[in-house]
Amino acid sequence: MVQLWLVDRSVDSRDLVTLVYATTDGEYVRRKQFAIETLRRRGRPVTAAIDAEQDELDPADDGDRERFAAEATRMADEHDPDDPV
Repeated sequence: MVQLWLVDRSVDSRDLVTLVYATTDGEYVRRKQFAIETLRRRGRPVTAAIDAEQDELDPADDGDRERFAAEATRMADEHDPDDPV
């Protein structure tokens, strides 16, 4: 298992929430998408970190790696993995 930290959250015009989690080196990401209503109903908060299998990860785009590494490191320094964010 690999631990990833929340580095980006966005909402589009269709009320679809995209969460991007990344490794602290910024090399790998996992994107999760939910309808806002699904997030409300599921009864669990979005957490600072998730664990994922290596085969569930995608390489980060070259232009995002440095930013994702900085944000993932900041999140790891400031939060416990299960902290709601």
